[in-house]
Amino acid sequence: MELRHLQALLGIADHGGFSAAADALGTVQSNISAHVARLERELGAVLVDRSSGRLTEEGAVVVDRSRRMMAELDALVADVAAMSREVVGLVRIGVIGSTGRWLIPQLFEQLRAQHPRVQVSATDGINSTLEPRLLSGELDLAVVALPVLLDELSATPLFEEDLVLVVPVDHPLADRETPLPISVLADLELLLPMPHTALRADIDAACRRAGVSLHSAMEVDGVRLIASLTFDGYGPAILPATAVPEHMRDRFCLLSLEDFPRRRVGVTLRQRGLPSAPTRAVIDLLYAIVAQPKRRPEGLHRLHQNN
Repeated sequence: MELRHLQALLGIADHGGFSAAADALGTVQSNISAHVARLERELGAVLVDRSSGRLTEEGAVVVDRSRRMMAELDALVADVAAMSREVVGLVRIGVIGSTGRWLIPQLFEQLRAQHPRVQVSATDGINSTLEPRLLSGELDLAVVALPVLLDELSATPLFEEDLVLVVPVDHPLADRETPLPISVLADLELLLPMPHTALRADIDAACRRAGVSLHSAMEVDGVRLIASLTFDGYGPAILPATAVPEHMRDRFCLLSLEDFPRRRVGVTLRQRGLPSAPTRAVIDLLYAIVAQPKRRPEGLHRLHQNN
């Protein structure tokens, strides 16, 4: 089994067929076909359905493993290079949208100053999309809400942020003194996160402790989408403070709630394999950014017990 055989299969997975894979890899279709056929013979399984150009179940398993192998090879090259000269390489980072809005610009700024030869490819998303991509090797690290659901991932807390009730400035609750009792939520129709998400678990746990039942106007997957719907007038929501950008704060009130938890956000990696030198440099910068009070948005709090 050779790397070029695995690269051919990855090309098919990423680009949708033999011809597209050949174009992307700068070769001819016959070479792609030969590499995949050799791989299939060695593994004793059909990896690509020739009629559709799609991966079989066996092919999908091989692709998942191959991505991790390629990520480890990239990390090996970057680590060796970092031992003899400055840190060089590409880091593919996934980040939840409400955090990415303020964190990614600062990360780019710090990289230019301290590690100009480290490139970052940033993808925003939600936990349910970022965690599988990290596990498959498509991402090198992810900044997501805690806890993570996949056992194969490890997470280290980065920061926590206030969860607040967001209402328009003309809402009846807007003039009330805060923190408000959690009981006020019983009278509202809220835009809520989907069940089984980290944010929804935090909200439900706090309301259970207070004996409050929530009424859902809509359940939505993704903090940034919930915030957009709230801004467009579809209803109040419980959101992390950073989900409300500064330019919206003259139109919406962020109301604190008694005995309400904070959302925890952390840096997540694959349990198996070591992060590359560029990835470690990016992680160090993430913690350095959060450690500086002037760089933290209002409502965000540094966690001191990072490992």
